[in-house]
Amino acid sequence: MRRRTFMGGVIAGVAATAYGGSPSKLQVGDIPRRTFGKTGEKLTVIGQAGGRFPLISFEEAKAIALRAYQLGINYFDNAHGYWDGRSEEVYGAVLPPFRKSVFITTKSTNRTRQGAEAELDLSLKRLRTDYVDLWQIHAVSEKKEVVQIFDPGGAIEAFEAAKKAGKCRFIGFTGHHDPYVHLEMLIAYDKFDSILMPLNVADPSYLSFEKLVLPVAVERGMGIQGMKNFGNAKLLQSFSAKDCLSYVLSLPVHCTAIGCTTIGQLEDDVRFAQQFKPLSGEEMAALRQRADSIKGPLLEDWKRNIQSQAGNLPDSSASLNHG
Repeated sequence: MRRRTFMGGVIAGVAATAYGGSPSKLQVGDIPRRTFGKTGEKLTVIGQAGGRFPLISFEEAKAIALRAYQLGINYFDNAHGYWDGRSEEVYGAVLPPFRKSVFITTKSTNRTRQGAEAELDLSLKRLRTDYVDLWQIHAVSEKKEVVQIFDPGGAIEAFEAAKKAGKCRFIGFTGHHDPYVHLEMLIAYDKFDSILMPLNVADPSYLSFEKLVLPVAVERGMGIQGMKNFGNAKLLQSFSAKDCLSYVLSLPVHCTAIGCTTIGQLEDDVRFAQQFKPLSGEEMAALRQRADSIKGPLLEDWKRNIQSQAGNLPDSSASLNHG
């Protein structure tokens, strides 16, 4: 689960020298921003995520969240279940003074209206805010969950009610297990403001969210978030962090969530974002070709393992009508 065990500290300083600066001389506020779909919000292309906070101490997590804000990041990702709620408490300890200038997200894995509403109320208390900017149905992995979410008394009722009541400004969903389940969610409901999916240089070669889901999200004008940019650090055995992040930001996404566990990692990512230049089609293709040799469920172990099943991979040309 650790993203970059080798980054930070001395190596962060070396990287800074290589890219023409030092961690202490980053230009605050120079992170590119993109309009988050139809919401109209302008978010920094990288955001601080709370999913890695269990790997460090509470005080270290607070320091990272504060430094992210100081460097100009305005997109802060979280979830009710991260670190049994302590990740949300980190943001609650740091972000309230800056509430009007940051975009806070959280998520619920409960599939019932009653359960999701209870999670949101607790999340708001932990975050020390009256509302979140984006509330998401989290980690939808199986088609049976889609049915549960949209059945009478299902979670979608809580999300619609929360948006109407002002407890959240926007609603969306997330998942990383199966792009076909993402398509089922899009078939079931056309009022989501946003979507979050794993996107990285190896994704196109195996059960691809980039090929199957991303075009639909673009067509609908949704706010599009990436995750798993570095493949839980596995991609960093074959690619640089800059290559990984440049690939994702060259896709038609608006922002991508990055889980940092050191100030050095955070400042590296900010530097890469500040210096980002879109890759050409040829450069993107070359990176995908390099990743093809390491593709599959051993690398992307959050995805469904279909290699042991009979037959070929699902047709990457499948449309929203896939059943």
